[in-house]
Amino acid sequence: MRPVDVQRLSVAECVDRYAELVRAKTSTGALSPATAEVYARDVLTFAALAGGDRVLDDLTGADVDEVLLRFARKPDERRRRGAEGGAGTQSAASQARFRRSVSAFFRYAVVAGWVQLDPMRAATVRPKQRGGLRAERRALTAEQAEGLLGAARGLAEEPVARRRADQRTELRDGLIVLLLAAVGPRVSELTAANVEDFFVNAGTRYWRIFGKGGRTRDVPLPHPVVEVLDAYLAEGRVLLDRGREPKALLLSWRGRRLARGDVQGVIDRVLERVEPGRRRSVTPHGLRHTTATHLLAAATDMDAVRRVLGHADLSTLGRYRDELPGELEAAMRVHPLLGPVEGRRGG
Repeated sequence: MRPVDVQRLSVAECVDRYAELVRAKTSTGALSPATAEVYARDVLTFAALAGGDRVLDDLTGADVDEVLLRFARKPDERRRRGAEGGAGTQSAASQARFRRSVSAFFRYAVVAGWVQLDPMRAATVRPKQRGGLRAERRALTAEQAEGLLGAARGLAEEPVARRRADQRTELRDGLIVLLLAAVGPRVSELTAANVEDFFVNAGTRYWRIFGKGGRTRDVPLPHPVVEVLDAYLAEGRVLLDRGREPKALLLSWRGRRLARGDVQGVIDRVLERVEPGRRRSVTPHGLRHTTATHLLAAATDMDAVRRVLGHADLSTLGRYRDELPGELEAAMRVHPLLGPVEGRRGG
């Protein structure tokens, strides 16, 4: 028999209460707004897949397994479309995140008295471990990155006048790709950027990035990025500004702050201008990998790279660092202890 203190509440009611609690944690700094929205979105998705009118305490491990499987098969519109035009299903990383969100929800449900037992203990579905990064998440090679950056700068320098003036986004699109590839921000940091976050100190242009955990970092911008930034602020943003978002750096053609989901489309449009031999699909996170990989391959100080990317510690860099062909051979040709060694004969 159930103890009298277990409340017979519907899935929808419990989820709504939990989502409200999670969002309230942003006011205390316990969670960032972006993280809170991810948790809230996941539990709302759980309610939709499980059936909002069901009693939460009636759900079993088998019910949770069915929800996890249905989520895994759920189309993910943020991923690139397949050959037949359908959106890709959820990645292993998304499945793992969703499972963590549901687990946290049920842990709270036990404490709140919504369930007698945590059904996650009886759930058996686990996301498959990734056998390596997907191609579009890997770092671009130097040639591929140069092709993408060249297309972004060209797009900014030679806008294509095919649309109405107040819908022209070429300068904005070029700036987005340059910032992602040169500085490596998280896509949430990019779309949250405001015009006032960019400033000059001692002749150098900086971007003050507001990152995870309430941490901020001031990242100096390379001159080619500054050129496009200035052009966008002077000529591009004013075309998109409808007075709705006076602070936002990146605006949609409707004058709203650009959404995170729109950034992939921007990258894809710029990629179309890259010559086929140097073109490879990439996600915003893949461009973050690209920044880390090439900065470290150029022997940039690891702590400096950590600060550019906004990591709390150096160990996290390993997840954002991909191997480049020939980099070990190149490193050993100029050895820090032996100097240039290329061409020396073995003894």
